[in-house]
Amino acid sequence: MRRRHAPTHPYQQDERGPRIQKVLADAGVGSRRACEEAVEEGRVTVNGHRIDGLPAWVSPDEDDIRVDGRRIRAAGRAVYVMLFKPKGVVSTNSDPEGRPRAIDLVEHPSKARLYPVGRLDLDSSGLLLLTNDGPLANRLAHPRFEMHKGYEVTVGGRVADEEIERLERGIFLPGRDERAGARTARSQLKILKRDATRTLLYMELREGRNRQIRRMLATLGHPVKKLRRVRMGPLQLKGLQAGQWRELTARELSTLREAAFATPQERARPKRRAVR
Repeated sequence: MRRRHAPTHPYQQDERGPRIQKVLADAGVGSRRACEEAVEEGRVTVNGHRIDGLPAWVSPDEDDIRVDGRRIRAAGRAVYVMLFKPKGVVSTNSDPEGRPRAIDLVEHPSKARLYPVGRLDLDSSGLLLLTNDGPLANRLAHPRFEMHKGYEVTVGGRVADEEIERLERGIFLPGRDERAGARTARSQLKILKRDATRTLLYMELREGRNRQIRRMLATLGHPVKKLRRVRMGPLQLKGLQAGQWRELTARELSTLREAAFATPQERARPKRRAVR
């Protein structure tokens, strides 16, 4: 990284618009931290002027903003919605069976076309993120980026400590449609409550196979009675009843972006506490 110095570029008036790192992040270049580093490395130009330091303010609709010589597209207003998906609602935008859809529960004033980030099956409830920010959605949903998701799961029967250890190590699940099976990745589990007839677990996964939690627990003879997603990365389901939605706060969005676009080195650093 270049040594920081006072900028000499002509974009130092805050009335011009948002800060350049926000514009770059909204366009999917990377996290704000990564965008700040791109500026400090001299990789960003505005209308042909190299941005040689921060701060810098730009007009995304009027300025020619480039990173490594490639012009970025000015993003339309990105929308980020947390929905408490109820049971019985599908998380896909297209359903041939005509069942209730998650997007039908969100009447956003912008009329933006929103897409669910990942899926939450019909019989499950909880946190579902909807957005029109494609780059962020891809980072959150693709298994390669290992964005952890947390679930509260109620199962039949008393789950023994040795069964918890087996689940954490991984369970072999047979393939579907004649495909080979595979062992699930390591996960984290915590007993929240248990008695002779049922157990309440907190289960954290970094992959998302079809009905994975239900299949894992069924393998051990513990049918899932209730499954609710309560966390996605640093986000926690809070302040909502089933069927309600709200926009993410600025802090939630910033923390989510940092987690989604973090490099392997950044992920190795001590984690921040989840947004509460």
